[in-house]
Amino acid sequence: MKLKIFIIAFVSAFAVLFTGCYKTVDGHVKAGVPFKKDKIEGRYERPTTQIFDASKVVLTRFGKIVSEDTISKTLLGKVDTRTVWIKVEEVDAKVSKITVQVRTKGGASDIDLAAQIEKEVALQLAQTK
Repeated sequence: MKLKIFIIAFVSAFAVLFTGCYKTVDGHVKAGVPFKKDKIEGRYERPTTQIFDASKVVLTRFGKIVSEDTISKTLLGKVDTRTVWIKVEEVDAKVSKITVQVRTKGGASDIDLAAQIEKEVALQLAQTK
């Protein structure tokens, strides 16, 4: 009986402590729920600098910017208790790609907020045309 209780406690502790890890768009690895869709991509016929600037405006409007890397064109921000990563990359000479990733404090994904931020960046780009 004691062995069964010990095994159940061990399996439960193992499941809680080692749920998994996920990779962020800026290349770091964080603890959280893996295998959940947490990224939204958008492609625009704009230079990366315009998309990066529009992303900064939107992230400041929704929350705050925690970190900005102008070399790799990535932003790290906080919206309420959510952590937001934004990466802007050049696909070819005309098209650039934005990737928005959002995770909650516990490591779960928030795909709805990621989609909303990506669409707000698109609207911000339309205003600055």
